[in-house]
Amino acid sequence: MLSYIIRRLLGVIPVMLVVGIFVFSLLHLAPGDPAAIIAGDNATPESIAKIRTNLGLDRPLLEQFTTWGWSTLKGDLGVSMFSGIPVTTLVEQRMGPTISLTITTLIVAVTIAVTLGVLAAWKAGSLLDRAVMGLAVTGFSVPVFVVGYIMVYYVSLKWRLLPVQGYKEMSQGFWIWLSHLILPSFALGLAYVALIARITRASMLEVLAEDYIRTASAKGVSTMPMLLRHALKNAAVPIITVIGIGIALLISGVVITESVFNIPGIGRLVVDAIARRDYPIIQGTMIIFAGVYVLINLAIDISYSFLDPRIRYS
Repeated sequence: MLSYIIRRLLGVIPVMLVVGIFVFSLLHLAPGDPAAIIAGDNATPESIAKIRTNLGLDRPLLEQFTTWGWSTLKGDLGVSMFSGIPVTTLVEQRMGPTISLTITTLIVAVTIAVTLGVLAAWKAGSLLDRAVMGLAVTGFSVPVFVVGYIMVYYVSLKWRLLPVQGYKEMSQGFWIWLSHLILPSFALGLAYVALIARITRASMLEVLAEDYIRTASAKGVSTMPMLLRHALKNAAVPIITVIGIGIALLISGVVITESVFNIPGIGRLVVDAIARRDYPIIQGTMIIFAGVYVLINLAIDISYSFLDPRIRYS
């Protein structure tokens, strides 16, 4: 197990290198000049050139990438071109809302999705099964921002049940904190629910067709222990896998959701940075997102050996 973890950790290095090259190249080859944005509409070519020199944008791309990459390895993600604040400081300031939104979304989505998937497999072919599959199709078809605006209109503006937008710290009260996260969590988690529910249903149907499940049923094992203790446990590996894959949906969805609900998190920081072409913020946050995604998938891979002991010896 230790050697497996070490190999996987070493495998993170080339992945992060490729991500760094891709993000850096995409930003610097795309049209637009942050120096011109900083200088303003009435700036002269001389003033723009001076700003480019001060920012180091006039240097060769290879030199810029090498400097940025070495600084990143040392934990220095650079300084914002506009505010002059270190990127790590900006990320730390915005981390709380994003972590809160991600955790609540995971709890809501995984709980609902696994429950619906298990029930749909148990009642395969029934109205409940068709309803769950219909929800799955809808979840993948409707964009996050559309779901967000619909929920804001009905739940917040029309029925006045929850706050429209914004974010409150938990120190101001648990319900105040939670009430500002319910709508964005459901809006962000709908596609995630659809993905997990479909995989849970498919995996459960496969396990429920096994001989040991029929044997347990013939011996009089009640429904809930059979579904949860026997079937769900043995169907867990594909479900855990898709939960890890779905983290990518959350990472991309956080950017949109925080903009729709005006949540001052890392996603909102990325949107503002893209609008101003603030290279250090965009590059730093993308590296952080990629690193978190890789580490989560590493943790999920390691969890396989605990869910299915056969994997340890394969």
